[in-house]
Amino acid sequence: MKGLKNFFALVLVVGFVNSATAQVKDTLVTKSDSAGIVKGKPAAKKPEKIKPYKEVITDKAITDSGVLSVHKVEDKFYFEIPDNVYGKEFLLVSRLTKAAAGMRSGTSGYAGDQIAQNVITFEKGPQDKIFIKSISFVDYAKDSTSEMYNSVMRNNMQSIVMSFDIKAFGKDKKSSVIDVTEMLNADNELVSFAATAKKGYKVGNFQKDNSYVNFVKSFPNNIEINTTKTFARTLGDVTTAPGQDKPVVSGNYTVEINSSLVLLPRDKMQARYFDPRVGYFAVGYTDFDLDPQGVKRVSLIKRWRLEPKPEDLEKYKRGELVEPAKPIVFYIDPATPKKWVPFLMAGVNDWAKAFEKAGFKNAIYAKVPNAKDEPGWSLEDARYSAIVYKPSDVPNASGPSISDPRTGEILESHINWYHNVMLLLRNWYFVQASPNDARARKMDFDDALMGQLIRFVSSHEVGHTLGLRHNFGSSSTVPVENLRDKKWVEKNGHTPSIMDYARFNYVAQPEDKIGESGIMPRIGDYDNWAIDWGYRRFYQYNSPDKEKQHLNKWVMTKLKDNRLWFGTESNPYDPRSQSEQVGDDAMIASNYGIKNLKRVVDNLQDWTKKPNEDFSNLSTMYDQVTGQFARYLGHVSKYIGGQMETPKTAEQSGSVYEVVSKAEQKRALAFLNENIFFTPEWLLKKEVFQNTGKAQVAVVENLQNTVLNRILASNVLQMMYQNQVMDKDAYQLVDYMNDLKGYIFTNSNVDLYRRNLQRNYVGSLISLLNTRPASFSRGSGGVMVSENSDVSAIVRGTLKTVKEELLAKNDSDLINKYHYNDLVYRIDKALDPK
Repeated sequence: MKGLKNFFALVLVVGFVNSATAQVKDTLVTKSDSAGIVKGKPAAKKPEKIKPYKEVITDKAITDSGVLSVHKVEDKFYFEIPDNVYGKEFLLVSRLTKAAAGMRSGTSGYAGDQIAQNVITFEKGPQDKIFIKSISFVDYAKDSTSEMYNSVMRNNMQSIVMSFDIKAFGKDKKSSVIDVTEMLNADNELVSFAATAKKGYKVGNFQKDNSYVNFVKSFPNNIEINTTKTFARTLGDVTTAPGQDKPVVSGNYTVEINSSLVLLPRDKMQARYFDPRVGYFAVGYTDFDLDPQGVKRVSLIKRWRLEPKPEDLEKYKRGELVEPAKPIVFYIDPATPKKWVPFLMAGVNDWAKAFEKAGFKNAIYAKVPNAKDEPGWSLEDARYSAIVYKPSDVPNASGPSISDPRTGEILESHINWYHNVMLLLRNWYFVQASPNDARARKMDFDDALMGQLIRFVSSHEVGHTLGLRHNFGSSSTVPVENLRDKKWVEKNGHTPSIMDYARFNYVAQPEDKIGESGIMPRIGDYDNWAIDWGYRRFYQYNSPDKEKQHLNKWVMTKLKDNRLWFGTESNPYDPRSQSEQVGDDAMIASNYGIKNLKRVVDNLQDWTKKPNEDFSNLSTMYDQVTGQFARYLGHVSKYIGGQMETPKTAEQSGSVYEVVSKAEQKRALAFLNENIFFTPEWLLKKEVFQNTGKAQVAVVENLQNTVLNRILASNVLQMMYQNQVMDKDAYQLVDYMNDLKGYIFTNSNVDLYRRNLQRNYVGSLISLLNTRPASFSRGSGGVMVSENSDVSAIVRGTLKTVKEELLAKNDSDLINKYHYNDLVYRIDKALDPK
């Protein structure tokens, strides 16, 4: 990777990859001159004469003092860099503050979106030059006296990305003045788009004549640079058919960009090592010191710096609650509709109790910016974190953060709140909770209900900004029947973590009479534990290495409580860790969920109608029902070929990887047979199709194919093949394929839906024969589909058996006879292509 490198070496989350290079054009001499310059070689540029300070920073200068002094002299901008700033590291973050409407794509391209990030330093060079260097934290050695340190430094020289002539020395000769006008009004990754962002937004050539600098402001720890930049529109990477002309795009994008240059802390926060048993985002690097016989990849969790005030340090050590020296504050974007502000604020403030577990009171809260109390407040100022309201039709919200790559310290966050997230919330709540909550049986929710839904999403996104990852395994620690126990679930919640994707309690049945507190998610036991683990300070240990043993013992003790278990969002084979699932048994939970979906379908036309409107709402919410049904089928499908992953250290007993039992996998297959291989007649309400024009056959076929694509995926079959070696009692692949075939070709009534199922099943097997070897991620490991495994042999053998059984059938129904003949033809063609 050339040039500026993205300092985020995350375990899970990848940001922009920056690859800026300085654009320097050498002036070539075209002929020899009297000085004897050789033709074609660059002419040496003589350094400009350094002028007296007053001749550069004249009486017309408008000066703003801060971490660097910024001078505006007519149409030029100057930085005055104190000598004590050289070598200090700055985080440089650029965001859109005004976006061009045509450049938006999905959830990107809105005001507040980050478009570049770098770490830089200013350094004094030879010939009266000032350099800007990019800083990479990919490789690291702490011991500056070791030979390894010198070797690492020699092989990781930081790139010079820009150079400036010194125009003048400061009045006291302890600072240098450089002209930054050209840098600010240019297209570079310091104050413009990163290369990947430019490509994603289809931003083309920079138009300097249509660009300018709005202002540059200096603060004690940061500089805010605001520019207006214009670019040509492009199509990006467009592939056209042979002989077809590329589409022509004309016009420009004009955007306003704010670049924040933030001084990274000199007194580095003590880092904490990442632990896969507690779900935190991380930054990382390769350390050449830790392992004397090799190198080690180091991951540090991302967290805010919470420390007691100096006068309260001893109180904190005694276990008393104290206020942090600097609390976490989120400002609410003034553009936010007023009626939703209290709910967004509540989503922030709800985390205060969790921080009390770590020993801090009033550690986090939300504020509405007040010009009187904070006259310098700005949404673009990197010193302030905010929930940014975006007038977007995209139904989404996100909680990114910016952190110090050296320690993982979170420096600021801008939560993206898209207006249309309310549509998403309505649809979720309608399809999952309307049987239990009469308020959800209509298309327009009351503000009180929508406000509570906004509050829960706000809390979830704030959790991400605190460093917390999704905990997809949290809800699997709750026995399904507890979700129907009114007293229990209203007290404990339907999942121990708001960081789970367990939206609402779809298991609860109307007769259970469970209220809002037992249906909606909230900050729970796992969240409290995760904040305690990440933010509690152990002052008896002065390094991450020294606290490691203590933390390990603490985690092992706490995880005796199953509700504190963390299940990663990145393992495709562990049925405990699933998006949108609740309860510890997907087969039982999904049966309850389907009962509720049947209630929704029975009332769908009545609950979606609005006076003087068409059936668009009926169509939309029917799609939500089928989508929710597909989720239930997906939850169960994940048991097939399943393997559970429970990260452990050497001090813990038990296996990290365990095969899902044969009995559980057979239960899952039986569930799929009953609920989707047999046609789900309850879903096929005639009035829905008569009023929406949807195709009944396509609805069922799409659901069946989604299941077949999962349970006959080549990596799933390969996992089953590997599992039978790992566990002698595992579900044997050959038995599974035989059981599945039996369900597909049952002797029950073979109608149009069953014929489609059988065709698609045979098609899936044929596709498996043509699957190339590939590797599939499984958390820390991988699953390799090999041509030399038994998978191909079993698939081929299954097809031959299917053919034999089809030839033996004697069905008097003519269409079924044609159908079976067609399947035999397809199998013959696949097994013996000519």
